[in-house]
Amino acid sequence: MVIGVSDAHLDPLLHVAQPDHPDEVGEARAEAGRAIRDIGHALVGHHVPLGLLEELTTTLDELTGRFDIGERRSRGEMSRDGQFAEIPADGSIMTTHDERPVSGRASPWGLDLEVRRAGDEVVGSLTLRAAHEGAPDRSHGGIVAALFDDVFGFVLVIESEPAFTGELWVRYEAGIPIGEPLECRVRLDRREGRKLYMTGELTVRETDRVLARSAATFIAMDAGLLDG
Repeated sequence: MVIGVSDAHLDPLLHVAQPDHPDEVGEARAEAGRAIRDIGHALVGHHVPLGLLEELTTTLDELTGRFDIGERRSRGEMSRDGQFAEIPADGSIMTTHDERPVSGRASPWGLDLEVRRAGDEVVGSLTLRAAHEGAPDRSHGGIVAALFDDVFGFVLVIESEPAFTGELWVRYEAGIPIGEPLECRVRLDRREGRKLYMTGELTVRETDRVLARSAATFIAMDAGLLDG
């Protein structure tokens, strides 16, 4: 049963985030995103009774209704200050906004990706799971393209340079396995005016075998546009 608007103040799921404890809310959102990712992989990767599938559908539909009556939230209302203000130290974990689709902690579509700075390079570590499968036991190619695009974006943080993707090229050299630790390593190759040219590789972490290569062109933009 979906609760009415008049009952919203009784439901802890509908409490508005309080400005005096943003970290608590952020952690709760990150855990919610993780739980959604986990149920997605569990649904795709396991045979279960019909009754359990129907229970899942009913439960999720009810929760969706309760969330939908909450106040609308968008990235546009969140502060963009500081994303390019401090260059991360070598070896440190790199993060951006939590709802970033591929690497965000709270993203329902995320890859559970850990991103670190390695000198002038960015390294993303991950293991693809059941819901990423395209061909049997292999990742869907679009997942790999999205992975490269997202990890390239962290190079912009090292360069303290806001930019957008102008072109993305991927060469698949082998099937991308499901359930095997992988590493996506990227860097800035050169600049030409506003164009930033980047390259990268996706490898099997234990053997360094190259599975895919990528090149991208990013177009630098005026940082002031981020506040528009």
